Amino acid sequence: MAETLNFEAAAYSAQGTPREKIALPGATFDGTINLPVMHQAVKAFLANQRQGNASTKTRGEVVGGNQKPWKQKGTGRARSGSTRSPVWVGGGTVFGPRPRKYTEIVPRQVRALARKSALNARASEGSLLIIDAFQYDAPKTQKLTQLLARLELTTRKVLILTDGVKPNVYLSGRNLPNVQILPFTDVSTYHVLWSDVLLVESGALGTALAPMAEKALAPVKVKRAAAKKAPAVEAPAKKKAAAKKTVATTAKAAKPAAKKTVAKKAPAKKTAAPKKKGK
Repeated sequence: MAETLNFEAAAYSAQGTPREKIALPGATFDGTINLPVMHQAVKAFLANQRQGNASTKTRGEVVGGNQKPWKQKGTGRARSGSTRSPVWVGGGTVFGPRPRKYTEIVPRQVRALARKSALNARASEGSLLIIDAFQYDAPKTQKLTQLLARLELTTRKVLILTDGVKPNVYLSGRNLPNVQILPFTDVSTYHVLWSDVLLVESGALGTALAPMAEKALAPVKVKRAAAKKAPAVEAPAKKKAAAKKTVATTAKAAKPAAKKTVAKKAPAKKTAAPKKKGK
């Protein structure tokens, strides 16, 4: 079925802030969805992943069995010429698997049509999202997980298609089980159909979005700063309480010392009086 449609996809910043919807290029997203071609491409892709290393030995390859186990007649047993016959335990295998190639060649135009059909299928479902250019100076999985959390995609299979090869973005999502990151030009029909949601970088489709990373992160930074400064406001109150405690403890310690000094001076006055009477 081939219908000319104008698909629109939701756009987001690299931090997950919603943007205005963007019209997808009609050269790729024209509504073409060819199920038989997609089936052929996926079947060939999976077949080409097989190594075909399974192998068994025939009776001519099994070690031993060169001598006739017993004579042909007179034993009462069935005649036998080799212990490596397929009838014997440990003998050869008849029509067993042998190393082979499972390669299936699909014409280039058929592969392109299947890939186009898969992209149109995701666009028609509303499962294709446009993202600003990823600008990662170093691999950081936390940035990617925060983006998926804001888009509510943490429990779904996500395929991120970048504009060219971006090692930092790939390393940021390499250890996430439900995330695959590929260049847009290298994606296959299987990868598109494997995913539940496509996150396509704007540059890969030939569209450019104005960067708004600073505006998206501003509210988050203000909230975090307020939370960090809150304990600093309570510090003076704690200092006042500690000062009052120290004053109270010093006052209690000073009172007994004063009493002791008074008690020591009193006997000195009494001893001075008898000396005057003796004179």
